[in-house]
Amino acid sequence: MSVDTTKGVLGDATIGELEAGLRGTVVRPGDASYDEARTIWNAAHDKHPALVVRCAGTADVLRAVEFARSQDLLVAVRGGAHSIAGFSTCDGGIVIDLSGMRGAVVDPRRRRAVAQAGLTWGDLDHETQAFGLAVTGGLVSSTGIAGFTLGGGVGWLLRRHGLASDNLTAAEVVTADGRVVRADEREHSELFWALRGGGGNFGVVTSLEYALHPVGPQVLAGLIVYPLDQARQVVTRWRELIADMPDELTTLLDLTTAPPVPFLPSEVHGTRVVVLAGMYAGAPAAGEAAVAALRALGTPIADVLGPMPYAGMQSLLDPLWTAGAHNYFTSAFIEPTDAAVDALLRQHLRTPTPSSELHLHQLGGAFARVPAGATAFSQRRASVLCNVIARAPGAAGFEDHVAWARGAREEIAVHGGGSMYVNFTGDAGADKVRASYPGEVHERLVRVKDAYDPTNLFRLNQNIRPSAAAR
Repeated sequence: MSVDTTKGVLGDATIGELEAGLRGTVVRPGDASYDEARTIWNAAHDKHPALVVRCAGTADVLRAVEFARSQDLLVAVRGGAHSIAGFSTCDGGIVIDLSGMRGAVVDPRRRRAVAQAGLTWGDLDHETQAFGLAVTGGLVSSTGIAGFTLGGGVGWLLRRHGLASDNLTAAEVVTADGRVVRADEREHSELFWALRGGGGNFGVVTSLEYALHPVGPQVLAGLIVYPLDQARQVVTRWRELIADMPDELTTLLDLTTAPPVPFLPSEVHGTRVVVLAGMYAGAPAAGEAAVAALRALGTPIADVLGPMPYAGMQSLLDPLWTAGAHNYFTSAFIEPTDAAVDALLRQHLRTPTPSSELHLHQLGGAFARVPAGATAFSQRRASVLCNVIARAPGAAGFEDHVAWARGAREEIAVHGGGSMYVNFTGDAGADKVRASYPGEVHERLVRVKDAYDPTNLFRLNQNIRPSAAAR
């Protein structure tokens, strides 16, 4: 059922004036496309914005920002619309929808790509792999490039080439006061620093320029599945291996429930398992020795790790992460001590639904070698990022599932410094934001916020509050 959230707030003439200045379109309650336009990937957030402005280019974004400011509207910015925390939608405000802005230009000689903010990682990988190039992208190909990058960007190339944000070389930004600026190392350099890990706090990023790297087209990648009774052995052996793995190899341990996929025996379907996922970002033949130890973590139920296209690995998990489910993520940077392993295994046995999981992302390598303070992303010392996921097909019982995830996170987080990863955050309060941007980093982010968004127009994010709002 549509809800007329514009009634008594915005008149038809006012909206008509906005629409007349756009190449894109305005969708409002009552329009045939409204329910489709307001829906995001994460069905846990069922909001009714007053307007959805589907932008065709930067000029439309500029017009939408000016309109939102003049009408004092809450602003949600939407790229790929995965929106784990629900920030790409709102009730009663304006959604600035970039999903129609999907252009990309690849310069193979300079190894650069300029990509509009509505692209997904599947889109960008398609363009860059035509030249045998890539940049660290999402683990699910329908993830939008913009929000992913601004929050850091953890993916299969992390240990070889760093975060997505580490490879951001420039960005075009529409600021709260109606300017269009280019941020890079020379121009608006403080804004550029803040964009690399500070999230969507500082403006609407309309295009991103990335440094690219030779990757693929074939890589050594895939999954190895181990049974529950070997979980402790697998996790502890993996913990011992990760300190000395080559940078080309990035792995993830998934404490999950076996889905009904063809490569698993039917009797395993629906049982708890440990899945080792990994990719060697080098010649597949050279990676065989590196992954041999992964095959010896235990006695696998299935081993489907082998040569495959890079784009195939980037989309391998897509069938398990389709739109329309209820999702809640929360996270902690940890060290996998014996006590941490105990906590992880306890919570694995308590997962409330078959699709609720605990992901252990291996860090280190190029990720850890970025100098302290070089970017706003500051959690470079931890060896593991734990993502606690509550996921269910519908709303029934979902609040209980979220309570499990929050409790699991609190038990696991004591084995780290208390900080979270902003892209894997369901509902971080100010205390957790401060913990994720400690000390001088947070103070510097506030100064950038004061310079580019002093009234906190862009506050649907893991919010860095400007000085005026903090008083």
